[in-house]
Amino acid sequence: MIGTIAAIFHIGGHSHDHGELAGDKALKDNKLGIRTIYLAVALLGLTTILQIVIYLMSGSVALLGDTVHNLGDAVNSIPLLFAFWLASRVANKRYTYGYGRAEDLAGVLIVLSIGFSAFYILYESVLRLFNPVPLDNLVWVAAAAIIGFAGNELAAIIQIRTGKKIGSDAMIANGLHARTDGLTSLAVLVAAIGAFLGYPIVDAIIGILMGIVILFITKDAAKSMWYRLMDAVDPIIVQRAEAIITEHSDVKSVQRLQMRWIGHRLQAEAVIAIDSELNTTQCNEISEHISHHLYHDIPNLAETTIAVVPWNPDGKMFRCETTHHKV
Repeated sequence: MIGTIAAIFHIGGHSHDHGELAGDKALKDNKLGIRTIYLAVALLGLTTILQIVIYLMSGSVALLGDTVHNLGDAVNSIPLLFAFWLASRVANKRYTYGYGRAEDLAGVLIVLSIGFSAFYILYESVLRLFNPVPLDNLVWVAAAAIIGFAGNELAAIIQIRTGKKIGSDAMIANGLHARTDGLTSLAVLVAAIGAFLGYPIVDAIIGILMGIVILFITKDAAKSMWYRLMDAVDPIIVQRAEAIITEHSDVKSVQRLQMRWIGHRLQAEAVIAIDSELNTTQCNEISEHISHHLYHDIPNLAETTIAVVPWNPDGKMFRCETTHHKV
């Protein structure tokens, strides 16, 4: 357990091995992702159990909403865990790009789950708005709010940090979701204070506000997953890759550069034009040198495919035979 936490928080330093293959790094990232999810589920599971016990004692709908959302976070981690496990499988003749896209599909399920929890909380809160119920055990409700904040914030820290390290938008979204849950857990304190002052309706109002906040989380998470499913890449990354390629004096022009995410691994394809007098061996050396540079400077880059074409000073491309097939 200590070793897992140390690995997640990068305790003990980090080194980069020039001989490390992209496939080796992808495998390590998958294992790190799986360990992170296990730890996050354990934290959220313990938090949820404690809050369920306190909810049964107090009857707070605000606490119920927070508890349901925490449970949803734990459940959301299951398809993400399966996706990381699936991504560790090697590519085959049917799935020639491997199984990394399963992570994006898990992200879609996470978005749907977040949206469901938002509507559920709003529904329960509106019912309680017209039928307010006095809260009991206010001290325990306040304690549950603090427990919810602590558990969610710790789960958020480890997921966001790992998600950024391995390039997983699905894990980052899950972590940000947990962080917002932690902040809304503190909002339950307001409901407890309102009940203490004789205004039980505050409980329902806080529940409605929580539901609205979660709807905004759903929108942001949906936007993030839309980008991944549509093979969108941050333009800054593309510009950086193009700058790296053009830094090499042998490259006369970059005729095409495409990048996309498959799960938390980034792939790049480029067509570059170089001096037509260079032989095949020299072209291969240039391609390998550029790829090596890209691997070092572009985080989470797992695969590069660089096609070399001869440079034409007139600016015309040499692929005349296939030009009519290009759209």
